[in-house]
Amino acid sequence: MLEAIIQGETDVTVLADMAQKRLKNKKDELKLALEGNLGRHQIIMFEKKQLEHIDYSNGLIQELDDEIDLRMEPCTEEIQLLDTIPGVNKRTAQLILAEVGTDMSRFPTAGHLCSWAGMTPGHDESAGKKRSAKTRKGNKKLRSALVESARAAAKKKETYLASQYHRIAARRGKNRAAISVGHTILRIVYLMLTRKQAYIELSADYYDKRKKDILIKSTQKG
Repeated sequence: MLEAIIQGETDVTVLADMAQKRLKNKKDELKLALEGNLGRHQIIMFEKKQLEHIDYSNGLIQELDDEIDLRMEPCTEEIQLLDTIPGVNKRTAQLILAEVGTDMSRFPTAGHLCSWAGMTPGHDESAGKKRSAKTRKGNKKLRSALVESARAAAKKKETYLASQYHRIAARRGKNRAAISVGHTILRIVYLMLTRKQAYIELSADYYDKRKKDILIKSTQKG
């Protein structure tokens, strides 16, 4: 849109139609924001300063992305495996592997990995009663990536992770849900790297089926 304005385009409808991604749903607001007159000095600021800065930043990001891809080439197979998890993309997979590595033998169990990463709740017990506690301190970069992945997974309809997120969010809030799903994602990562197999979708109704099976078994025992 900025480039079109620099070239002399003034029709706000034409400019709004250039919107991408989420902005496509806000064309009416864009038209209002694009109304007005720009002087020559403002055009120069757009062309010589803002667009040049954007181009420079994009170029730098691309250089860094290329360098990351080069350094992560030995982990290509593992990246492709983790990329199959809902909410985890290529960049997130690279970050996870950069922080935990590919050798899961360093962690006796998935629980040990989650504890090291700070994705498990602390222990708060008094007079025999267990109370909710904050998560332990751990790897901040990994924790942040897992929480972001959990929120992304929540938007993937008809998936086990999305179902888990919304079930927990309804009872304990979105932040707790993100931590819980992030914890689940890390456990999945551990199992996938240990077994060298892609993600297996359990489906969105997994919890309902499990509850039904438990109810049937308890009725048969009775």
